[in-house]
Amino acid sequence: MVKAVVGANWGDEGKGKITDMLADQAEVVIRFQGGANAGHTIVNNYGKFALHTLPSGVFHQTVTNIIGNGVALNIPKLVSEVKELVDRGVPAPNLMVSERCQVVMPYHILFDECEEERLAGKSFGSTKSGIAPFYSDKFAKIGWQVNELFMDDDAIMEKIEHVCTQKDVLLVHLYHRDPIDRQELLNTIHEYRDMIAPYVGNVPEFLERAVREDKTILLEGQLGTMKDPDHGIYPMVTSSSTLAAYGAIGAGLPPYSIQQIVVVNKAYSSAVGAGEFTSEILDPVEADELRRRGGDGGEYGATTGRPRRVGWYDCVASKYGCRLQGATDVAFTVLDVLGYLDEIPVCVAYDIDGEQTTEFPVTHILAKAKPVYVKLPGWKCDIRGIRKYEDLPENCRKYIEFIEEQIGYPITMVSNGPGREDIIYRESPLSR
Repeated sequence: MVKAVVGANWGDEGKGKITDMLADQAEVVIRFQGGANAGHTIVNNYGKFALHTLPSGVFHQTVTNIIGNGVALNIPKLVSEVKELVDRGVPAPNLMVSERCQVVMPYHILFDECEEERLAGKSFGSTKSGIAPFYSDKFAKIGWQVNELFMDDDAIMEKIEHVCTQKDVLLVHLYHRDPIDRQELLNTIHEYRDMIAPYVGNVPEFLERAVREDKTILLEGQLGTMKDPDHGIYPMVTSSSTLAAYGAIGAGLPPYSIQQIVVVNKAYSSAVGAGEFTSEILDPVEADELRRRGGDGGEYGATTGRPRRVGWYDCVASKYGCRLQGATDVAFTVLDVLGYLDEIPVCVAYDIDGEQTTEFPVTHILAKAKPVYVKLPGWKCDIRGIRKYEDLPENCRKYIEFIEEQIGYPITMVSNGPGREDIIYRESPLSR
């Protein structure tokens, strides 16, 4: 069975924990898109970890962890992550990297930094990890697939010259930087080749065999629906599709193989970077209180450490996010964080030019949207440690059930703490 674990909103929903938990019953976990620009925080018996490129199945010795062809692969960061795990007592993961995966080059990171600097106050809030320049090159057909690192030097130098001829024009004349050193780039490619060589494999062939053998395969996405370049808050989005449908492409699977789509959805909202965020809490004191209590150790980016913008739960955005992902199950996370509140606002509609809507609009109209809130009573207690849905406080259950009714998708998992065991399974009336 192939399952996808993806985000409903802006990312940072807790996908790493859910993937780590579901990996207990899986044989393969695949990262299918994105790069080291965002991270998944995982808490387990080994400690607390922020994974950036590695799939969240790396803590399970029976799992084959795959970097799919859709990933923006920063080779030094991947190797560094593996070393950090081993140094902290985690057995070396069983890791395979698609030979068709493309590589983030040093000049991608340089171009990202230069462009953010040039845009200044109008920047996209990039993590400066080289992601947008990387995907631009991929679709301009001047990227580097992993298998190309193993070409002979003459072929590599020919491609280097072709790529650098274009890059130098921008570097010198737009950004006023030095041209790319061809020999240094060749040396870097040799280093990357040697680092990645032990992990390279034919992923589609491996997956075809795994599907035939009826193995459980998890597709792990990065970020969420609102950051998808087609269906998100364009242009304040990422550069690869964050939707479950792309999991088949980014991994090398037929689309009909995906049978379950677990959409991870926070019990409140958070976002890193710029872009429209209708239910954002604008009062700095109120926002900082939720940010400080939120997540696991506060709402700060797992990769960048940047403070996340925080807001109340947004039914409009979440319904849209679940629809685009094709949710069969919703995993409702960090519910325990809200236990300090007397009442909890929930955004149930948008007011746009005096008219209310529950449909998520395109970005230039979204910019006009004002949240319409309903306030629900809080439960004013700590719910960590509870394992049965019926043992949750009544107001807590009412909060979950109200949101489920609003979004129209079944909430079948409720996370009430950061640990792998902090999960409540629930029978939903909406389950198909």
